[in-house]
Amino acid sequence: MTSRTHTCGALRKGDGGKSVVLQGWVARARDLGGLVFIDLRDRYGKTQVVVEPELADVIQTAHELKNEWVIEVQGVVRARPEGMLNSDLATGEVEVVAKSIEVLNRCPELPFQIEGAEKASDELRLKYRYLDLRRSELQDVLILRHRVTNIARQHFSEQGFIEVETPCLVKSTPEGARDYLVPSRVFPGQFYALPQSPQIYKQILMVAGFDKYFQICKCFRDEDLRSDRQPEFTQIDVEISFATRDVVFTVVEELWVKILREVWGVDLPIPLPRLTYNDCMAHYGSDKPDLRYDLKFENVSEHVQDTEFRVIRGALDAGGVVIGLRVPGQAEVSRKQFGEIEELAKAAGLGGILPIKITSEGLSGVLVGKMDEAALQNVVKQLKGNVGDLLLLAVGAKSKVLKSLGIAH
Repeated sequence: MTSRTHTCGALRKGDGGKSVVLQGWVARARDLGGLVFIDLRDRYGKTQVVVEPELADVIQTAHELKNEWVIEVQGVVRARPEGMLNSDLATGEVEVVAKSIEVLNRCPELPFQIEGAEKASDELRLKYRYLDLRRSELQDVLILRHRVTNIARQHFSEQGFIEVETPCLVKSTPEGARDYLVPSRVFPGQFYALPQSPQIYKQILMVAGFDKYFQICKCFRDEDLRSDRQPEFTQIDVEISFATRDVVFTVVEELWVKILREVWGVDLPIPLPRLTYNDCMAHYGSDKPDLRYDLKFENVSEHVQDTEFRVIRGALDAGGVVIGLRVPGQAEVSRKQFGEIEELAKAAGLGGILPIKITSEGLSGVLVGKMDEAALQNVVKQLKGNVGDLLLLAVGAKSKVLKSLGIAH
């Protein structure tokens, strides 16, 4: 086996005429009888290899190739003919004319094809995880994690932090989640705990005078799977002595701005928008709002204080509120669609939803004609409603309405 000269994603038009050695997996072999075209893959990309019939021993080997065989190709780079460029590949302007092919490892029949593996069941893909991980989608995820980790390490080092690795076999401490316990061979009947988060060591390091430390550490929590939590996970753990709130905000903001800029090419101004907990709950019903769509809640109770509409009157007399939400461009929502909205609201704990549609003819909905027109217009104005918008009103106890809207949101 010869050392490779290039990866399968490296060759470009400027490499024409070079003798190269490539090593990788056969992603696809197209046997046209006279010619054989091979898509050779590694984690860096793909290169098309052409095997011409003049070299009998090479073409014979090429005829035998199957998907996922590992091969070494020695050949010469040449530009592809005009009209045969492959814009889907970074190497799509060139191909390698094979002078020799050596089979490094054969592959038995595959349980699923790498291209199109997402159609296989999760159980099958996990059983053959090493095959699933050959997919570019999963490789990109691991490469992304690597890049983010490197950016984090560089960022904290530049800020004067030091990275300290702390033990994973620790004394159990009283915290929220259950510890994983590991029996000790040396001390029968006693157990180590796996850290939920390295709390003890943070405190020791801070008291010892390490005023800035970080680690990218494993955490373990012996609890059931949830939508936002798993038993084993990794966190970036950061501790700062003599810190104010703004110091912590600045360090973390600058990290995320670097990650977004260097990984995705997105520039964000600093400081990032800062929301108080009360503002989050009042306007989104959640302490983790999704700001990609800005559907804010507004308390419109003051505009409907004098209404005799039974549902609203009963809620206000009981100390409740009326919360409104503007949904842009949805005034034409069908009866069926609105029924689905109501079911979602009821599942979240609301008694129902009162709609106001803003059309070119005016307002429509269950409240029109049952409430003062001026009051309705004030509600529309506060919610910044425009023609074509759908306004949704929810009534009840403030905490319940906000929480339920946050779920349905």
